[in-house]
Amino acid sequence: MADQQRTTTPQLEELRKEQAKKRDPADPTYILDKAIYQLWETINDLDQIQPERVEHYRVSIFGSSRIKRGDPIYEEVKKLSYELARMGIDIVTGGGPGLMEAANSGATEGQIESHSRSFGLAIHLPTEEAANPFVDKVFRHRTFFSRLHHFVRLSSAFIVMPGGIGTGLELFMVWQLLQVKHMTEHPLILVGTMWAGLIEWIDRTMVQRGLVGPQDLNIVSVVGSSEEAIPIISASYERFKEEKANAHAGSRR
Repeated sequence: MADQQRTTTPQLEELRKEQAKKRDPADPTYILDKAIYQLWETINDLDQIQPERVEHYRVSIFGSSRIKRGDPIYEEVKKLSYELARMGIDIVTGGGPGLMEAANSGATEGQIESHSRSFGLAIHLPTEEAANPFVDKVFRHRTFFSRLHHFVRLSSAFIVMPGGIGTGLELFMVWQLLQVKHMTEHPLILVGTMWAGLIEWIDRTMVQRGLVGPQDLNIVSVVGSSEEAIPIISASYERFKEEKANAHAGSRR
């Protein structure tokens, strides 16, 4: 009965066969791209849920994983982190070896009285199997995208020590977010002699050609040593504590 109710002719059957051939199976790349896009839409939606105020002042310290113990820069970063932790500032790093280890190590020594904390945002890499042993809390990321996003969410200021491509990636991401006002009043400090050439190159090849505004160079502070970074962070931290105290006072009224 069903076959009798179905209208068909040899020509129609041939047309149906041709249409079936044209129906390609679902494109895996399209499905994957769509799923990733929907995931990031969800992340963006969740990102709108912001606390009324940030309770902890945290400084991310970026730098090379290849600079080992005994190097003067390693000891400089360790001392810098120690001083910041003594002030009550949490330290955030990529959780790996080199200058990240130096920063987490210094934070561990400096946090004894202040009860500040040391964080590591570890990335899965063939050359970095585990986080360094000086972090209080480890967050493990499989992608640089989620890791960079996490740095931004956690941090009130950023200090960039000498480093390679990864350090440059972190620097430029934070710099752009400050440039387009996705973040405001977050100190971005470049420490050491290697950055002067970068700033000169940006000025010569970008600013003078109108590709970057002159004011964008003022977003970063370039200092010769980590000791010069401490007053900048200290002033920012004092503003943070004052704003936090005012917010608490206002909530009690």
